[in-house]
Amino acid sequence: MMMKEIALQEMLSTIIGELRENGRWGTAHIYQATLNVFSTFNNNQELPLRRLDQAVLKRFENHLRQRDCSWNTVSTYMKTIRSAYNRAVDLRSARYTPRLFEHVYTGTKADKKRALDAADIGSLVRGTEADLSKSIPPQSLQKAKMLFVFMFLMRGLPFVDLAFLHKKDLQGNVLSYRRRKTGRTLRVVLSSEAMQLVRLMKNKDEDSPYLFPILRSKDGSEAAYREYQSALRSFNNQLSALRSNLGMGSHLSTYSARHTWATMAYYCEIHPGVISEAMGHSSINVTETYLKPFHDKKIDEANQKVISFVKSGEIPT
Repeated sequence: MMMKEIALQEMLSTIIGELRENGRWGTAHIYQATLNVFSTFNNNQELPLRRLDQAVLKRFENHLRQRDCSWNTVSTYMKTIRSAYNRAVDLRSARYTPRLFEHVYTGTKADKKRALDAADIGSLVRGTEADLSKSIPPQSLQKAKMLFVFMFLMRGLPFVDLAFLHKKDLQGNVLSYRRRKTGRTLRVVLSSEAMQLVRLMKNKDEDSPYLFPILRSKDGSEAAYREYQSALRSFNNQLSALRSNLGMGSHLSTYSARHTWATMAYYCEIHPGVISEAMGHSSINVTETYLKPFHDKKIDEANQKVISFVKSGEIPT
């Protein structure tokens, strides 16, 4: 017997409350954003789940695209709504409709290059506190540069994991931490360059549990999550300024360190499975999404070598 049907917005609100109670602030933020944008789309009117059909979802997708949302953003909103709908079905608060989300986008596109060119990442990694470019006077940009390089040296450490690193996570030159996104525990042996950066940037506050002076609030609290969000925006702004200051051609953001490490590893002929393990991805499919644009480029380069060989009769080097 089916319980009383509820509105999509009510289901989303219920899940948001549960996520906040469990301290899952990042996921709660995504659900809240979805609730806000869907409410705007539906003129702030409740939508009973029995009226959620393919036509409504397609109109919502068009609405998002008209707002200049990327396909990945569209996918995030759609998958969030799908999760809320599936939860309602499990609770028997909504009837199951086969292939309801079949005609809206719920995939992942890797159509935007986020990795730095080899020359740009090379110039950043070669720099140390002693030889930082004198064209970067603001100390904040020097720190941003060092943090970014550390993230790269840590196999593309995500900024959220960087911010929440604890002093106890570092034992000697071995850093063990749990990924915030997947829950997987990773162990990284720090290079001498990475250890030098830790010594330069480590938290001087003896009472703070955090390895770096990015957060102050208690781990797991909403205040800590809000501090992280603010630090993320500030860090991306600093990286943008750093890019301009150095005259770099590559896009520079917190995502760049992760995508760049994966891309450089791929060009070093490291197997995607090893790259996936190194980065703590939930599956190799995630890794392949990172690498697809560069995989296609390598295939094009291989094709050009074949054509050159056929035309010249000489083996390409």
